[in-house]
Amino acid sequence: QVQLVESGGGLVQPGGSLRLSCAASGSIFSIYAMGWYRQAPGKQRELVATATSSGSTNYADSVKGRFTISRDNAKNTVYLQMNTLEPEDTAAYYCNAFITPYGSPGQRVYWGQGTQVTVSS
Repeated sequence: QVQLVESGGGLVQPGGSLRLSCAASGSIFSIYAMGWYRQAPGKQRELVATATSSGSTNYADSVKGRFTISRDNAKNTVYLQMNTLEPEDTAAYYCNAFITPYGSPGQRVYWGQGTQVTVSS
């Protein structure tokens, strides 16, 4: 009943920028937190950034000062503005959310299908 759909990935040169979007849809009662993870080939999936509905944010040290996470609560959407991209940022980026569906006793964890970001000259 609930799904997350990412968009905005692509190929960009080092130093460039991309803006990722993730929209939650379905029978949603409330969303507590949304965020982004990434996974490069041969690497473990890692946290990139998270944002709660109240505006609290958290970032991985590797992206602080370069990435900005934001939310539009009315649209159930989270964004990730990525600036000064580096080859090390190349990965599949996955949207993540803690959502309470209608008829559910509490929060559940949802994942998007992922969007590829490739940083290369």
